[in-house]
Amino acid sequence: MQTRITELFGIKYPIIQGGMHYVGFAELAAAVSNAGGLGIITGLTQKTPADLANEIARCKDMTDKPFGVNLTFLPTFEEPPYDGYIEAIIAGGVKIVETAGRNPEPYLPVLKDAGVKVIHKCTSVRHSLKAEKIGCDAVSVDGFECGGHPGEDDIPNMILLPRAAQELSIPFVASGGIGNAKQLVAAIALGADGINMGTRFIATQEAPVHQNVKDAILAATELDTRLIMRPLRNTERVLTNPAVEKVIDIEREKGSDIKIDDIYDLVAGIFPKVMLDGDMAAGAWSCGMVAGLINDVPTCQDLLDGMMGEAQDIIRGKLSAALLD
Repeated sequence: MQTRITELFGIKYPIIQGGMHYVGFAELAAAVSNAGGLGIITGLTQKTPADLANEIARCKDMTDKPFGVNLTFLPTFEEPPYDGYIEAIIAGGVKIVETAGRNPEPYLPVLKDAGVKVIHKCTSVRHSLKAEKIGCDAVSVDGFECGGHPGEDDIPNMILLPRAAQELSIPFVASGGIGNAKQLVAAIALGADGINMGTRFIATQEAPVHQNVKDAILAATELDTRLIMRPLRNTERVLTNPAVEKVIDIEREKGSDIKIDDIYDLVAGIFPKVMLDGDMAAGAWSCGMVAGLINDVPTCQDLLDGMMGEAQDIIRGKLSAALLD
């Protein structure tokens, strides 16, 4: 399947693995890229720029296909050394960066000068248009279904994607709640040039996370995610567990008076405990509604080949058969 996204990034399939904290290590990124998609290393999971440089080198040892690095610009009191991370990306020869969080405009000149293509994650049409205006090469449009931070507009992909298609000139991929071939075909039909999958890639054999995490996704239904931190306007979709229910109880009790300190221990520093140690009760961790569609743990190659084969069958079969002569 050829789209503007496959052409832009030089990949076989229009499928991107989203950057995920303590999931996007070299093993997964290389496996996705080798399978024909675009694998992504999560930059800030690496504690220092030197660590990121080593992770990039490890990935290059495992694949000769294009892969990218996710760099999330966080509104924190102690800002990570972004210039150092960008230097590591450029020195490592990485030509694709997925940005997220705050506006990446201050960092675009150095990336563009190095020939790096930038795809920015957005949760609204207005933010997507801003990304296009400042010079991003593509955007990832995240619907309300997504795991992690869906923004505050609550617009699902059935509306968000065709709206993005109406407004954008640059390529964009659909993200949020996507995990199978039917959704890939639907995303293309709604105007996207490909898809971005997060939770679906956690439930693969190469994902370097604890088996407890994969088992939790397999056991979940589409009803098992919750939205937390809404009163703080930092909404996050997470898989429910006792810690998440406690967060919701605190939010209900505190109402508009809630502060991040009230739930800090339940939402901060959780990912290594969950993803690496398998402590499923440690706190809140991001997971999309697509968990309800996931019932196996394939290799990345089997996942992508199966999705693309089924997508072609749908397009050539069911959709073509629906046309009247």
